[in-house]
Amino acid sequence: MSAITNNKQVPAWLSLGERRALRRRAKRSSGHLHRSNVTAYLMIAPMVILLAIFVIYPLGYAFWLSGHRISFYKPAVWVGLDFYRYVLSDPRFWHSLRVGLTYSAMTVPVGLFLALLLASFIKILSTSLASILKVTVYIPAVVASVLTANIFVLVYQDAGIANTIVGHLGFGPVVWLNDPSIALAAIAVPGVWLGFGISTLILLAAMLDIPSSYYESASLDGANAFQTMWYITLPLLRNVFVFLGVTGFTISLQEFLLPLIMTNGGPVDATLTPNLFIINSFRDSTPYATSFSLAAALLLFIVLGAISLLIFKAISSVKAVDG
Repeated sequence: MSAITNNKQVPAWLSLGERRALRRRAKRSSGHLHRSNVTAYLMIAPMVILLAIFVIYPLGYAFWLSGHRISFYKPAVWVGLDFYRYVLSDPRFWHSLRVGLTYSAMTVPVGLFLALLLASFIKILSTSLASILKVTVYIPAVVASVLTANIFVLVYQDAGIANTIVGHLGFGPVVWLNDPSIALAAIAVPGVWLGFGISTLILLAAMLDIPSSYYESASLDGANAFQTMWYITLPLLRNVFVFLGVTGFTISLQEFLLPLIMTNGGPVDATLTPNLFIINSFRDSTPYATSFSLAAALLLFIVLGAISLLIFKAISSVKAVDG
């Protein structure tokens, strides 16, 4: 017999003892539910408090500050949305967004494709070889971006490895970092190298979590490797691709160390990413550079949120079918 809440009437045909027992049971059930709710709230309270202190409050304060004309020598003056209009009317801001989106389009899909190929290859190796390759492929993830940028500057020099390779192919020396048409692509190469290792391990873990019975059934039906990949592996990795796509585009669109060190945003702003534009605006000698750069950073935050929503729409996540 189900518990009876305080709002429900006890059936009249029950005896007095049964009515009292039902009321006591309903009261105990209500108290247990209340204690469970309190326990749940207490468990999430620390995270909510930390989120409010370190995320919600700073973000709200940043939006409030962006509506002021900030000067280190004068009191802040409320100007509303003026600095947002200044940023949106600056052609270099829109150019930096195009550069950032182009860089993301170069690095994220290529990195995911290479990671998928490498993860598929590691999956079929023996345990010892797979362990060695997993350690090897993770090395770029622990290498500092500053070190990577300096290494690839040497690679792209006139007598570097890149020009040595193209020289053997019959091409003359290429000015990789001084040609506006290829400078961004040259920076995208170390960007892919830095990120695809951890993507490979995440994809490999997800592939190993797919039940082997799916592949056995496909093999019995005569499916080849391509059909197995297309109809089994890729659909079951959809949630992982959503995660890697969102995080990859978010990180790549905020890249600034590689272009800062390798080209300083040049030549002729060909590698001027949004964060590099914001940093250069903050270092500008104009009186209200702080307010301008803050407004630009918050607009970039809105752009990142919009792109994340688009990726979620393009690659809708699904619930796990099997575990």
